[in-house]
Parts: sequence; C-alpha cells; structure tokens
Amino acid sequence: MNKDNLAATNDLIVRDFELEPQEKILTEEELLGLLSDILAEMIERRLEFLLSLMYRLDIDEKKVHFALSPFCEEPANIALARLILERQKQRAFTKQYYKQEDLGDLEGLEL
Repeated sequence: MNKDNLAATNDLIVRDFELEPQEKILTEEELLGLLSDILAEMIERRLEFLLSLMYRLDIDEKKVHFALSPFCEEPANIALARLILERQKQRAFTKQYYKQEDLGDLEGLEL
C-alpha cells in the first residue's frame, strides 16, 4: 500500500472509530493490532453497535457472520479487524483514484 493510501486509511479508521488522531501514520500491522484491541472490547460489551458499524462501513454481512462463527480459524476480533482494514483500504483507494478536480471559484454561477 502506498503512503498516501495508508495515510487515508489511517484517517478513515480514526474517524469511523472516533479515535484520537495519531501523530504518525500507523503501519498496516499497527492498524490491525489497534483495531483488534478495539473490536475485542466491542464484541464483549457493544456487539449490536459493532454490527451496526459493520453495516455502515459496508462490509459484507456474510463475511461478518463467518468471522463471528466458530468455523473461522482466527479469533473474531482479528478476523473483523482484517475485514475493516481491507474495506477502508478500498475506500481510500477509490477516493484517491476518483478524486475530483478543484472546480475553482464558483462565484457568479446562477442556479
């Protein structure tokens, strides 16, 4: 992942999980660890909120259910963290790829 995409992914995760902004850009592994810790607590204390958040983040419901099932090889918090990280990376890439040009001064335009 390039540096711009990593920074954008950091920003999305900080915003969506209402975290304190970090002074440095976290690596993908650091983001995974941070998300895993947050999700472990959410699974224990705020599962409905977590499921609602997963829906708002547009993460595939079938993947979420599998991550929470006993058939998943990874602990649920890590599996969900991977899903979130992948989705946020996709969102950051899409925002960067389809970035609109600055339209400049719109003064004087009639509606």
